[in-house]
This record gives sequence, C-alpha cells and structure tokens, in this order.
Amino acid sequence: MLELRRCSKRGSNRKRSLAGFSLIELLIVIAIILIILGVALPKLTKSRTFAQEMAAQKAISTLHTAQTQYYSQYGGYATSLTQLGPPTNGAPGPNGAELIDRDLASGEKGGFKFTLQQTSTGYAISAVPTQYGTSGNHTYFSDQSMATHQHSGPEPATPNDPLMGESQQQQQNQGGK
Repeated sequence: MLELRRCSKRGSNRKRSLAGFSLIELLIVIAIILIILGVALPKLTKSRTFAQEMAAQKAISTLHTAQTQYYSQYGGYATSLTQLGPPTNGAPGPNGAELIDRDLASGEKGGFKFTLQQTSTGYAISAVPTQYGTSGNHTYFSDQSMATHQHSGPEPATPNDPLMGESQQQQQNQGGK
C-alpha cells in the first residue's frame, strides 16, 4: 500500500509539470519583455528621428540638383516644387519638369514639410518637421549657394543659423575673423 501511494504521488507530480507555466512564471516572462521594450523603444525612436532628418537633408540636396537642371533647361530657377515635379498631363515642361518625385513635389516627404520660394538672388528651401520632436529635432534652410543651415528648435532655420556640422560658436568665431 505504501508503494501504491508513492506511485500515485509521482504520477500527480508528472501531470503538474506537464501542465505548462504557472501564473508567476508567466508574469516574470511578461515583466522581462516589458523591461526590454522600455530600454529599446527610446533608442528605436531616436534612430527613426535621425533617419528622417538624414532623409530631409538628402531631399534638400535633390532639390538643389533639380534646380540646377531646371535652370539649365529653362533659363531660370523654378518658383515652386510643383514646377520641379511631374507634369499634371502631357510631356515634361516648365510647369512640370519631372525632376523630382511626386511626394517631394507635394511638399511633404518623410515626416518633413518642404517649401521652395523664389528670392531676388535665386531660391530658398525650407524643411520643417511635420511633428517637431517626433519626425525631427532640427529645421533646415538652404538657398542657391547650396549651403544648408540647421536650427535646433521648432522655429524654421534661417541663413543666420549655423551650417550643418558647425556649432553656433564656430560660426561666430568665423564671422569675427
């Protein structure tokens, strides 16, 4: 009889171990996953923001190239992004030169809003995040000189802001020389 009780206890232990995770084990696994997410999400968000800012800088470079091509084909700079974009109908021309893609010609691409304005000396490009802090932490300004200025804040960048890769202090030091 003693032998029989030992066998039945072993059988019940086996059934319990084969039943799956206990509630405590499951809660521990969920807690570990939440900790990993808590560490990874800020880095992922920062990487995404950085990637969108790099894409905005590349789009500004693309606009400079398109303006140069437009100038060589039509004898002047385009006054709007739609003039650089695909034509609404028919063949490419001064009102739709097909030098940039439709997204960039619409003015919004990759979390940034782009504007192109005619100036007395040529043109000015502005790039501002659609949601400051989420899609970008910088605003950009460039003109026909092809130098890009960067502003760390939600206000649009101007020619008075430091050039990309240059601090405000470096710019002031160069101005004083």
